[in-house]
Amino acid sequence: MSPVMHNGDPLKTGEACLAAALRVAADRFYTVPGYPVTSLGERCRAVCTVNEKVALEYALGDAVSGRRACVILKNVGLNACMDPLMNAAVQGLAGGLVIVVGDDTEVRGSQNAQDSRCIGRVAEMPVFAPGADELATVTETAFQASERFSRIAMVRVTPAVLSAETPGAPSARDQQKGTIADPLLTMRGRTEAAEIQRREMVQWAQKKTVPALVYPPHKGHVPSCSTVSPPTDEDTKKGTGMAWAPETMQSRGFARTFCRGCPYLPLLQVMQELGLHPILDIGCGLLAKNLPWKVGTAGYGLGSAPAVAATSTGVALMGDYALMHSGLSALADIHEKGLPVLVVIVENGVLGMTGKQAAPDILPYIEWASPVIADSADTDAIRFALVPEDRLKCVIIRGPCPEGEDHETVEC
Repeated sequence: MSPVMHNGDPLKTGEACLAAALRVAADRFYTVPGYPVTSLGERCRAVCTVNEKVALEYALGDAVSGRRACVILKNVGLNACMDPLMNAAVQGLAGGLVIVVGDDTEVRGSQNAQDSRCIGRVAEMPVFAPGADELATVTETAFQASERFSRIAMVRVTPAVLSAETPGAPSARDQQKGTIADPLLTMRGRTEAAEIQRREMVQWAQKKTVPALVYPPHKGHVPSCSTVSPPTDEDTKKGTGMAWAPETMQSRGFARTFCRGCPYLPLLQVMQELGLHPILDIGCGLLAKNLPWKVGTAGYGLGSAPAVAATSTGVALMGDYALMHSGLSALADIHEKGLPVLVVIVENGVLGMTGKQAAPDILPYIEWASPVIADSADTDAIRFALVPEDRLKCVIIRGPCPEGEDHETVEC
């Protein structure tokens, strides 16, 4: 039987059209299967992961390295991604990252109905909700928006859009270059820089008609396939100029660093000597990026370092609590996939930045990984341990936090 034609072009399903466009635009794909996007992930040969958060963290590692990555998941799966999703706009991206979210509008295979477009305002990211006739071109537009504003972009689809018949050839790939947050910015400065980019994104949406864009909203926009009206943003009615420059450590006058007597300074010295560039997790480890150490890249959420490192620098630095919080699932997925990652875990037994609350003993939960254990004062043992291998390698560095000390400052 001859294919159905439209103006000389064969018709195909929206899902097939979107998959073809994604394969042109993206380098890597990750997914957690779920209606209505299970078969879309299969068409893209996406890598299945243990959960959606790990999928997004792998994609963030690709984006840190300048590759384009796509995460395909259903609406309720997006809930598990909120921590790295919220941090991404502040930490920045070098390559584009697009999340394709399938909203189960009729609740046929989900426990509830969620309108994923509402996440755009919360995560301050561009959101596209294409009709079937826009699927061939929306993917490249979303990737370019991600790169232009150095943040994740979302493409929201529904069963009706995926099953519709539509013509159209994918847009040609035209990769732009995003930016990672300036390491000289303070965390407040990174947030301010991200706000400048957000306002530029709002201005872009208001001045240019961008097909399928629903956030930031633009004048006269009517959402396609609407089940719940997309959010409005009062900020878009205000000016986009900024009255301040993002705060740097120099403009603030100092950088924060580790406590006097911190037992982990030998670890940082060895990392410097070996030229390791770890992805840093949330906690004291973030201070490693500051003066005088300048080691590593700030991470994308608590427990995120292993999976982000797995697709970028190959080295993660995290605390024992971060591992227990949400890092264990990433370790399991990394092990299952045989990825070569060096995960350095600082085991001080406490939550060092929040009042030294007790942290669980991690060894019973990662004995399966045969971790190498070294004392924080044993420089030779640390140097020997920090040799990456062609598999997951966990290194535990043990040392107690000094009593009565607080983080010091270094004058800039």
